[in-house]
Amino acid sequence: MTTTEPRTAPPPAPVRGRGRRPRGRPAMYTAYAQDMALLNTGAKKVSIGVLLVLAALAPFLFQDDLLRLLATGSVLAIGAIGLNLVTGYAGQVSLGHAFFIGVGAYTASVVAGDPTDEDVYGFGITFLPVWLLAAGLVAALLGLIVSPLATRLRGLYLAIVTLGLVFIGEHVFREWDSLTGGAGVGRQGPDPVLFGVDLSRSTPSFSGDQQMFWLMLLLLVIFAVVGRNIARSAMGRSFQAVRDRDIAAEITGVDVRRVKRRAFVVSSFYAGCAGALLYSILGYIDPASFGLLVSVQFIAMILIGGASTISGSIMGAFFIALLPRLTRELPAYLPFLSSSATETPNVFQVEQLLYGVLIIVFLIFEPRGLFGVWFRIRNYWKAWPFSY
Repeated sequence: MTTTEPRTAPPPAPVRGRGRRPRGRPAMYTAYAQDMALLNTGAKKVSIGVLLVLAALAPFLFQDDLLRLLATGSVLAIGAIGLNLVTGYAGQVSLGHAFFIGVGAYTASVVAGDPTDEDVYGFGITFLPVWLLAAGLVAALLGLIVSPLATRLRGLYLAIVTLGLVFIGEHVFREWDSLTGGAGVGRQGPDPVLFGVDLSRSTPSFSGDQQMFWLMLLLLVIFAVVGRNIARSAMGRSFQAVRDRDIAAEITGVDVRRVKRRAFVVSSFYAGCAGALLYSILGYIDPASFGLLVSVQFIAMILIGGASTISGSIMGAFFIALLPRLTRELPAYLPFLSSSATETPNVFQVEQLLYGVLIIVFLIFEPRGLFGVWFRIRNYWKAWPFSY
C-alpha cells in the first residue's frame, strides 16, 4: 500500500521591479509605483506618441489662420491646467483667473517693452524665458498675497471674493496709463525672441504662425507634464484630500491652510505664464480684455473638458479656442442664426449661447466633461463584446 503526499501549489513568483499588470486586468497593478506612473500602460505611451507626432506635423497640414487658433488653444490649455489645479483638484472655486492672466500679460510687456518709449514702462529684455518666468513669478506673488483669503473662506464666499479681484484689476488696468497704455490705447505684447530670433516673424523656411505653433505646443507639453506630476505627487494628493473633506484631511495631519496657499500660488503662476504667451500671440494688449467673461471662459474650459484631469483641461481649452471658428460657419448651414435685417451672422450671440448650453448639458449629462466621454468610449472598447 503506497501513500502519496498531498499536492501543494507552488509559491507565487516574487514581483520584481515596478510591478506587472496581470493579463486581462487592464485596471489592476501589482505595484503602487506603476499605478502612479506618468504613462502606466503601453497603449497610453503609443497614443501620446502618435498624438505628439501628428501635432508636430500640423503646420504642414493646416493654413496659418487655423494654426494661430491652435497656438491660442495651446496657451489657453496652460491657463486651464492652472485653474483646474486650484478648482478641480484642490476644490477652491476661483473666478479671479482673468486678473492673474492680466498681471502676467502686463508683466511680460513691461519686461520686454521698449525702454525708449516715454509713455509706458519697458526694460527691453525680449528673451522669452526671462519675461515668461517674470510673468509667472509676479502672478504667483500676488496669488500668495491673496491666498490667505482662501484659508478663511470656501464655496460661494470664496468665489465672490476672487470675483472682486477681476473688478479691481479692471480698474487698475484702465487707470494705470504708464503700465497699460490707457483705455482705448493699450500697448504692444511681448515679442517672442529666442536666441536672437523673433519667432513671430516669418523666415524663408517657415511662417511666423508655424513657428509660434511649435513654440506653444512645446510649452504646453512642458506645463502639462509639470501639472500632471504635481497632481500625482504628495502635493496633488493633499489637494484632493482638502477638496474631498478638509476637516478629515486636517485630522490626518494635512496642513489645510498651507495646501490652499500652494494651490493658489501654482494656479496663479500658470495663469501669469498663459497671459504672457497669449498676448505674445495676439501682439496687442487692451486694458478692457480682462473682464468677467475671460474667467467664465476658463471655468467653461474645465467644466466642458473635465474637472480634476490635465487631459480634460487641454481638451476643453482647444474646444473653446475653436468654438468661434465653428460659430462663424454655423450660420451658413443654419439660416435662422442670421440676422433678418442685414443677413449677417449673429456670431457673438451664438457663441455666448453655446457657452451656456454646453455648460448646462455637460453638468447634467456628463459631469466629467469630454474626458468622461472619452473614458466611456475607452471602457466600452476594452470590455467589448461584454459591454452592457
